[in-house]
Amino acid sequence: MDIIHLLPDSVANQIAAGEVIQRPASCLKELVENSLDAGATRVQVIVRDAGRTLLQVIDNGVGMSEMDARLAFERHATSKIREAQDLFSLRTMGFRGEALASICAVAQVEMTTRRAEDETGTLIEIHGSDVIRQEVCSCPVGTNIKVSNLFFNVPVRRKFLKSDQTELRNLLTEFYHIVLVYPKVAFTFVHNDEIVLELPVGTEKQRIEAVFGNPKRNVYTSNFVDVNTETDLVSIRGFVIKPESATRKAEQYFFVNGRYMRHPYFLKAVQTAYSGMLTADYQPSFFIYFDINPEAIDVNIHPTKTEIKFADEQAIFQILMASAREALGKFSLAPQIDFDTTGSIDIPLPTGRPVERPQVTVDPHYNPFHTRGAIYPDRQQPVKGWESLYEGLSNTQNTPSTPINPSIPIVDSAPLWQHGKYVFMSTEEGLLLIHPHRAHAAVLYAQFMEQIAHAQGAMQQLLFPEVLSLQPDEMILIEQILSDLRTIGFELEQLSPDSYSIQGVPAQIVNQSPIPVLQDILHQVRTYGASTQEQWRKQIAASLAEQAAIPTGKSLTDSEMRDIVTRLMALPNYRRTADGKTIVSLVTDEELSKRF
Repeated sequence: MDIIHLLPDSVANQIAAGEVIQRPASCLKELVENSLDAGATRVQVIVRDAGRTLLQVIDNGVGMSEMDARLAFERHATSKIREAQDLFSLRTMGFRGEALASICAVAQVEMTTRRAEDETGTLIEIHGSDVIRQEVCSCPVGTNIKVSNLFFNVPVRRKFLKSDQTELRNLLTEFYHIVLVYPKVAFTFVHNDEIVLELPVGTEKQRIEAVFGNPKRNVYTSNFVDVNTETDLVSIRGFVIKPESATRKAEQYFFVNGRYMRHPYFLKAVQTAYSGMLTADYQPSFFIYFDINPEAIDVNIHPTKTEIKFADEQAIFQILMASAREALGKFSLAPQIDFDTTGSIDIPLPTGRPVERPQVTVDPHYNPFHTRGAIYPDRQQPVKGWESLYEGLSNTQNTPSTPINPSIPIVDSAPLWQHGKYVFMSTEEGLLLIHPHRAHAAVLYAQFMEQIAHAQGAMQQLLFPEVLSLQPDEMILIEQILSDLRTIGFELEQLSPDSYSIQGVPAQIVNQSPIPVLQDILHQVRTYGASTQEQWRKQIAASLAEQAAIPTGKSLTDSEMRDIVTRLMALPNYRRTADGKTIVSLVTDEELSKRF
């Protein structure tokens, strides 16, 4: 008996849809790309319930004839290519001819379309690959396609969709990938009858400012410098951020021939250009556009078309790195001053006088730990009576939740001293090395997690509230974590669709600007993909602890060192931070003896 048979078209389309249409964002990408390929200068995206109920794309492109409109929903039907060789000269966004067939296989689709030379248009309605109706209709020039009830006939796929907030963030992310590379096209994004983004025609800088900054003030793009390089191999243009304006939250975008792409190798080229300019926890933001001969790239290696292969990656790496370095060098106009030199610094001024070394007065008695808002925001003196926590510690078994070795002495009697950014503690087993910044961050992390769990955060009211401006996807994200931010001590009040007023902050960061702290929290939650309350609570606590901890290399008094080490040793897991970094390291007497 024969066992091999051909699958019905409806089943084959559902299988293809599993690769091409993974979530509403995938559907948005395919539909908007089709609009751009049709020459649209105005595109409107209407979404309801984060794309589950409705995802509609309206454009003013060339439209389709009655025959083309019906054929467009067939598998491998496309106007972009005719033969295999055309794959190596692509200038369009789409080319496979799978998107519309995949979408109508898993959704209820209605499309109206009309060409400028036609008096009437065409209406087609398809449910799960079955054509419900096709008829003549009256409609404007262009195409209007509605995708309703996505995955209505594939309940398993629908069940795996994330929350509306998460799916809406994915939609906006995909939307950004397109609008940033087409500034000459006007875009509108509407969600649940509310305009989220309205982007007029403009320049690339104006489009970037409209998406990530303030279009009226150009504050965001003023921190960027232009990159512009022309070679026979590739043309590179765009913008890289000034080193002094870099933050932990980085917007990093590569585009090639009008298409967004991810490319870790080229990312390394940009990071190398910033070598020595940024600290380890800061990343450069950039928007870089490549123009290259289509024959030198291959976009047909992944269904999403975001992974692109270059014929000569190493050469482009060098060109990109040199271009970014040149751009940064042109705007690094401030003289480099060596503060280790003695006497005057020989830099000519208009008056001809050399610059004298500035005199800085330092108060040797100043101690930030004895002021409110450092380690103890609500009291002046260190906590008393913590020694009772360690009674019987020497009898504890050596387990991962206890100190490194049962013979480590009580902290209050152990010799402690600081050298550079490390604290050393003498023990019976050898020398214990402690990173005080990480130790304090671990202590604060445990404290913040406890406050979130029991809603016991201490809030300090701000005398002058500050305004936190956010992007649309960040507004969605902050709504998810708002209750936990309030629990930990933030008092936030929404001012407008894209801003919050910061009325109060956790007492531990009362001496810091709250805006960078909140931006870092949002960046951490978004970057590490926190999709559950437990995950984003950990990210909030970790980010806040890192911000509030004492600076690395800060000189500490004996009492301050003992207090931090004591509180660290009281933690169940004191050896590593929440993100796995080493806090303490033991150098045994045996290891020390081997050095002599």
